Amino acid sequence: MFSAGGYILKRILWMIPVLFVVTSVTFFLCRYGPGDPVEIRTGGRADPETVERVRQELGLNRPIPVQYAEYMMGFAQGDMGESISKYPGAPVWELIRERMWVTAQLNATSLVILFSLGVVAGSFAARNVGKWKDPAIISFLLLFQSIPTVVFIPILLWVFVLKFSVLPAAGWEGILSLHIIIPLLALVLPSVAGVARLMRISLLGTMGQDWVRTARSKGLPERDVFRRHILRPAALPMTTEVGASLGAIFSGAFFVELLYGIPGMGRLALDAVQSRDYDLIMAVVIIYTIVFLVARLITDIAYTFVDPRIRLGAGSQK
Repeated sequence: MFSAGGYILKRILWMIPVLFVVTSVTFFLCRYGPGDPVEIRTGGRADPETVERVRQELGLNRPIPVQYAEYMMGFAQGDMGESISKYPGAPVWELIRERMWVTAQLNATSLVILFSLGVVAGSFAARNVGKWKDPAIISFLLLFQSIPTVVFIPILLWVFVLKFSVLPAAGWEGILSLHIIIPLLALVLPSVAGVARLMRISLLGTMGQDWVRTARSKGLPERDVFRRHILRPAALPMTTEVGASLGAIFSGAFFVELLYGIPGMGRLALDAVQSRDYDLIMAVVIIYTIVFLVARLITDIAYTFVDPRIRLGAGSQK
């Protein structure tokens, strides 16, 4: 059986080809896509000699594979390049750093609240199965799931900003301000139904197990039976859902940031694509890819904390 360290190393090595495929495809699309980086940098008004000089300064006269290798080597050393159009000459890392922190705060807060509400709602539904409360709570949550984010944000703005004037219309002042309430509602409410339904199904499947009946036959209080013998085994599928929900939260945050005027990675990514700022696009893609891969790694490792029967790198060596 592999050790924990060997398993983690194996998973990290598996991340390398995935990162290579994503970054190489993005890099080649940027280079071969519409719009010459030099013309963007010079505004399309420079003479041919100036264009060639700028092309040489940027290293764009070298073969594409060489440019890709040089970029990735620089990225590994902390050099993400410079903005060539939207913020000419500005280091990409300086542009990303503050926005990445804003997006991280919003996503982390949303994820914590999402699973807190989802687990509570799913547990409530499972413990009231066969009663009207079970379908009522799930149907209520599915109502929010049926509304797309691009529609939900305007509805929230109309209710809380125009109708009652209790929340700010846009902007960002941190997770402890009123500015975060509408973004959280837009990110959390449409996703709670999925978490709650998964928790409900998992709990119902666990409630019928032999060890649960044995615990009840010993006269243990129902609260202890639920907490010790039902909730913990049922939480295993939720570990996988955390990784899946992280992707949904990130994609949802993209639209929320745009529609609510939050200066995060979503706004920066859109600006980069619209202005064809290639180094900025590459940096955003790499960061998002690394976040997803690390989230999957953490999810796999977390299995052992939820269910001690699972071991990292489980499997016999033959």
